[in-house]
Amino acid sequence: MPRFRLPSILLLALFAASAVFAASPARNHAVTAELVAHDTAIQPGRPFWVALKMVHEEHWHSYWINAGTGYPTTLEWDLPAGFKAGDIVWSMPHVVRDTSHTVTGLGYEGVNFLFVRITPPAGLAPGTNVALKAKAAWLMCKDVCMPGEAALVLTLPVESHPPAPNAEVAAEFDRRFAALPAPDPAWTATVSRTGRKLLLHLVASGTTPAHEPTDLHFFDRDGLLDYVAQQPEHGGKGDHQLELTLADDAKPDVSRLVGVLSSGNGWHDGQGYAGITIDAPITAAGASAIGSSSPGPAHPPTPASPSGFTGQLLLALVGGMILNLMPCVFPVLGIKILGFVNQAGHDRRKVTLHGLAFAGGVLLSFWLLAGILLALRAGGEQLGWGFQLQSPAFVFSMTVFLLIFALNMSGLFEFGLAATAVGGQLQTKQGFAGSFFTGALATLVATPCSAPFLAPALGAALSLGATQSLLLFTAIAIGLALPYLLLSIFPQAVRLLPRPGAWMETFKQLMAFPLYATVGALVWVLAGQTRDDDYALLLVAFGLVLVAMGGWVYGRFGQTYGKPRRQRFGRLAAVALLAAGVATGWPQKALPPKPGEVAVTWEKWSPQAIAAAQAAGHYVYVDFTARWCATCQTNKAAVFHSDEVLAEMKRKNVVLLRGDWTSADPAITAELARWGRSAVPFDLIYAPGKPDPVVLPELLTPGKVLDGFAEAGR
Repeated sequence: MPRFRLPSILLLALFAASAVFAASPARNHAVTAELVAHDTAIQPGRPFWVALKMVHEEHWHSYWINAGTGYPTTLEWDLPAGFKAGDIVWSMPHVVRDTSHTVTGLGYEGVNFLFVRITPPAGLAPGTNVALKAKAAWLMCKDVCMPGEAALVLTLPVESHPPAPNAEVAAEFDRRFAALPAPDPAWTATVSRTGRKLLLHLVASGTTPAHEPTDLHFFDRDGLLDYVAQQPEHGGKGDHQLELTLADDAKPDVSRLVGVLSSGNGWHDGQGYAGITIDAPITAAGASAIGSSSPGPAHPPTPASPSGFTGQLLLALVGGMILNLMPCVFPVLGIKILGFVNQAGHDRRKVTLHGLAFAGGVLLSFWLLAGILLALRAGGEQLGWGFQLQSPAFVFSMTVFLLIFALNMSGLFEFGLAATAVGGQLQTKQGFAGSFFTGALATLVATPCSAPFLAPALGAALSLGATQSLLLFTAIAIGLALPYLLLSIFPQAVRLLPRPGAWMETFKQLMAFPLYATVGALVWVLAGQTRDDDYALLLVAFGLVLVAMGGWVYGRFGQTYGKPRRQRFGRLAAVALLAAGVATGWPQKALPPKPGEVAVTWEKWSPQAIAAAQAAGHYVYVDFTARWCATCQTNKAAVFHSDEVLAEMKRKNVVLLRGDWTSADPAITAELARWGRSAVPFDLIYAPGKPDPVVLPELLTPGKVLDGFAEAGR
């Protein structure tokens, strides 16, 4: 017996030594997880790396730090005193799909390593063993999703000398570690924003690289992008552009794009990392990337194509000519030309010179208007008012402006009634100077009824470059002055003009409809700039109704043909309604939550989202709703503006999920049918660890919701 004791002890020692290199794998349904270390031991005070190794069954996946849907894998460490664990260093993700090839998120399949840097204390005693404990939690999905977790332990000895690599895992560990996303000085990234789109511009820092990346895809860390949207790629040969789409719930004031950029063929020939890290400021299109950690060339705004701007000039020219058909302008045409003829004593040359002087006055007045607007634009840019169509306030102001003049053209009220009389007085001025100032002043007195056609020019002056804006106004001025100029050259053509009559009023009313179409387009733009949670778009619509009512009151009671008291009432009431409409519909910037108040942020409903939130220990509030459901809107206003409800939601760390049934959604229809319902509103409260929710009544009050939370927690 004694001679067998030493070999037995050696076998036990070898068994114990093998146990310190890696923990036993833990299997949870479709995922096997374990902690693995690169080294065989711990040296006091010397940081070392470990990894959570996850092996997925075929077609199953888990999620990256930005999951898209679901939630990312987590590690909750229980380390001995003095040890510190860093954050997870995430390997390169990819777009994951279910068996029907539908995109379901961003994550991992097959074998994956998630790395963590551990720093031990300097006072560890060599010859002892250290147990590193961690609780891993993840969401695993195929066609269905389920949470998974495992309690993992990795035991390593403490040695005074630098440890050797663990032969069993070091090669794979090193290979995967080397493939982690990393910055690449060979490339410079800049990001610009236009509306709901981002342009990621990647430029080779030096000469054209020998290895050209292909099939680029960007994974943003913060959930800023719509992860399902396509990412069109342009360019090549060291200059690549990637079009990215912002998520519907992306914060409007986001300032940086952070994430990793993958290449289908890698970033170097046969070696290197799978992705490069990007951390760049987001600038408005055309602005410089000031403060960029990796600055690149600033990109000017994309100018209008020559053919596109030529088309705008032609439309401006035609629009200027159409101004002459307005009731307050057209009757002056013949009068002005006859005045030129009388002043010139029927001298053809002098008549033509008078026409040129008149056209010069028109041009000067439009250039003056363009200069004023360009100066205002410059001041607005200094105040941060650049890129006006991205400003809800500017878009709303343009909407009100166009609506007022569309109503004017429809005959609801009249502007510019004295224009003809003023024009008649101006014709009495003598000489070429008189003709010049006649053109300038006649244009100015005609602008009240021609303003609807100047509105597009106003918008262009605030968005195009200075040179293009000036050319656009010049085209309008030439169009307005052209009939006068032609009639001064051929005065006998005056008798060919149609007689003023009722047709002009019909024509004016017809031209109101393009303005209504523009109002509709601007409201559509506002729909993408406002938050439904704040009823902002609904308030915009109510505000425009009040503006229209103000126009009606002015036309009905405030016009010059009424009694003085009636006119004063009409004008004051119209101004009050206009002010009320602007105040009601003016887009408000979303206010941050008050101190201690929970931010009401909705996520998209899905059974997987409920399971994920419950698995993470959250209460879940599910709201099946629709915009066309008046009761739903009443419930939302009553419940989610209640301080008591908001405080309870914060205390319970509630996840809010919304099933929007505004458009047909088979998944929501099926879920409602599962509960025996066929209509909304329908609200549920889930408690952590409880599969059955509390069903709330259709008409909600803060008290009923609070009672629902109390019942769910019992």
